[in-house]
Amino acid sequence: MDWGPIIISLKTAVTAIFITFFLGVFTAKAVVGMKHAKAKMIIDGILTLPLVLPPTVAGFILLLIFGIKRPLGSFLFEVFGVKIVFTWTATVIAAVAVSFPLMYRSARGAFEQVDENLVYAARTLGLSEKKIFWRIILPLALPGVASGAVLAFARGLGEFGATAMLAGNIAGETRTLPMAIYSAVAAGNMAEASGYVLIIMILSFLVVVLMNYSAHKNKAPWKGEGFY
Repeated sequence: MDWGPIIISLKTAVTAIFITFFLGVFTAKAVVGMKHAKAKMIIDGILTLPLVLPPTVAGFILLLIFGIKRPLGSFLFEVFGVKIVFTWTATVIAAVAVSFPLMYRSARGAFEQVDENLVYAARTLGLSEKKIFWRIILPLALPGVASGAVLAFARGLGEFGATAMLAGNIAGETRTLPMAIYSAVAAGNMAEASGYVLIIMILSFLVVVLMNYSAHKNKAPWKGEGFY
């Protein structure tokens, strides 16, 4: 069995979740803090759209953005010498694009569940909005945020459609586990495909266990420390 797809998938998923976590958390914070209801609904719809679109459609849109003959792709290549399509970077971008809505929606839901009275109390005590977020809102929302991160990691690990469109299926470079399974089945190598399926099932199961453990560990009620 070629271990390349396993290594590429893990590298892609780890890199993608690092980007997706911070992007999802801060985007969710910004959207929750918006005052204009209609604008909030529109922006939320745009940010959630990749969750309901077929992955191949998301991949096609990414291809229109980062294609070498497209404005952004051409700019990156001509100015910085950076080519996105059919590279490992493309696998990360595809994973971020499809996993971001899970992280964003989970973080937003968790932030909205935080008791606003605690936030108002912190403001009366003179805490800045930055301290309120890091010391009150985020710790209270941590179980939901952590669950979203685990789900986003699993989604990035299993991404297929957008990766196929943007990164292709290049052995040793962009061939992730889902792509390796597809290639093995197409070649009639069911034994190799079964091995890859078993590995990704084990990884996915470990992700679910980690999510449940994280939720259980963070079930303890908040005690009110950390105001200062």
